[in-house]
Amino acid sequence: MEFTKMHGLGNDFLVFYGEQQLPDNVSELAIQWCDRYFGVGGDGLVFILPSEKADFRMRIINSDGTEAEQCGNAIRCVSKYLYDHRLVDKTDVTIETLGAGVQQVTLQVEDGAVKAVRVDMGQPILDGLAVPTTLDQQPVLSQPIETSGREFTFTAVSMGNPHCVIYVDDAPNFDLATWGPKLEVHPFFPRKINVEFATVTNRQRVEMRVWERGAGPTLACGTGACATLVSSVLNGLTDRAAWIGLKGGDLFIEWSERDNHVYMTGPAEEVYKGSIEI
Repeated sequence: MEFTKMHGLGNDFLVFYGEQQLPDNVSELAIQWCDRYFGVGGDGLVFILPSEKADFRMRIINSDGTEAEQCGNAIRCVSKYLYDHRLVDKTDVTIETLGAGVQQVTLQVEDGAVKAVRVDMGQPILDGLAVPTTLDQQPVLSQPIETSGREFTFTAVSMGNPHCVIYVDDAPNFDLATWGPKLEVHPFFPRKINVEFATVTNRQRVEMRVWERGAGPTLACGTGACATLVSSVLNGLTDRAAWIGLKGGDLFIEWSERDNHVYMTGPAEEVYKGSIEI
């Protein structure tokens, strides 16, 4: 199978185009191919498939073999792939996702190539049971959570996939590897959860680090950046538009008062092409 290695701010994927459906053993393939020592290496596999509802459909298999409902960095990679490979000839594209439905993408093109992608990420889900959590609250704000003798407080947001946002003093240097995996599987979260550790710099900037469900620590998370902005607005910490600083770079996130949708703008890059045997 031919693939293209791509990344969005360092959140990297093996992107496949031309398949009609997922391979039967896709979970095993994801574990094997995403291994950074014995495989190609990546945070997940992304398949660009036909869609009856949109221009194309996207499915994402995490590096642990589980399927993700949505991924903000992956949808930017898919959008860039489609335009740069001349599979679409327009700058407004629709992508069908598993968890967030059909999403509208606007491509910012310079010299015939996509330089940035703005994605309508839809409305955030704030009902605790729908995120999902086990908490019948709307929204879930400043909720205490305890694991291994340490207590945090979190805000729960779904952007088509579940997130809990926790504010800490120094997100860039926070002990992500210790606390991310413990919180991911906390009993509050029946389908596990993506965990964002955030530090507000000012009303237009938040530094964030992420532990992604099914992938572990990644350099960036688009849906996590969106969830962080929504959480920060709900907690009165930022304006409705702000830069989210990730380890791999910055994303600009807006939560529109007009339509309640969250908009994400950021880059995507193609690294190389290759082929791999099933």
